[in-house]
Amino acid sequence: MTTELRGVLTALATPFDDTEAIDVAALRRVVDRSIDAGVDGVVAAGSTGEVGALSSEERLLLIETVIDQARGRVPVIAQTGATSTGEAIRLSQAAEKLGADVLMLITPYYEPLSLEETVAYIKDVARSVSIPVMLYNIPAVTGVNLDPATVRALAEEVENIRYIKDSSANWEQALQLIHHHSDVIGTFIGWDAYLYSALVEGAAGVMAGTANVVPDEIVTVARRIADGDLTGALSLWKKLYPVIDALLSVSFIPAVKAGLALQGLPAGVPRRPTAGLGEADLARLEGALNSLKQPVG
Repeated sequence: MTTELRGVLTALATPFDDTEAIDVAALRRVVDRSIDAGVDGVVAAGSTGEVGALSSEERLLLIETVIDQARGRVPVIAQTGATSTGEAIRLSQAAEKLGADVLMLITPYYEPLSLEETVAYIKDVARSVSIPVMLYNIPAVTGVNLDPATVRALAEEVENIRYIKDSSANWEQALQLIHHHSDVIGTFIGWDAYLYSALVEGAAGVMAGTANVVPDEIVTVARRIADGDLTGALSLWKKLYPVIDALLSVSFIPAVKAGLALQGLPAGVPRRPTAGLGEADLARLEGALNSLKQPVG
């Protein structure tokens, strides 16, 4: 697949069965839910997919299953970053062979690294493959922020670094990436509360874990913005935002899995030690989803 990423990408949840093994059948249904809603790509083994709780073998099973289920209908982005350069290269090369369209690289997130060490890791991993690479900036997890100047330098030096997912929650930084650096790199905002704003400002797209739960509505907002119907998009966004807020205001992975179950697609509970959603938070989420179903006016 010739890949030019734009639009809405779903950061897929990873369903588990009662033994905490990956539920492959449920995973296929989760993939179809987003693709059937019209998303522009799906992401395997990202943060919403509980990548930190998966073994390397499970990550490759996840990537292989998502690629197989997508069947070329949309691009598949495989998150292949790791805590060592060697492991990230192994996972990245394996994902490329499996048929991933784009690789997303989280930077090492256990031992604190300098920016220089982080940049060296990115260059080594990106140069080990030939397919496009998306940087993954999530400094709350990694302890290192990929600032816009660094991002630009990487994109200019390494040919296949084409995108960045910015989950810094730093809106000023996001705007700088969108407005000053779009000539060298496509910015996907990974903070779901900024979804509407990012697309209006001209981001290449958004990567949303909440799209597991409300993909139709997110896609509709994105399409209205793309069509220039900002009034219509904002009207729907105001109705959708309480659901986004309910999902983001509590532990996110349990909320996404609870939201999937409330929408009729059970995906199990998070892998331990992460706990499921509490009753009060579940009730708030259910109320927000029920309000979304009510007709306007």
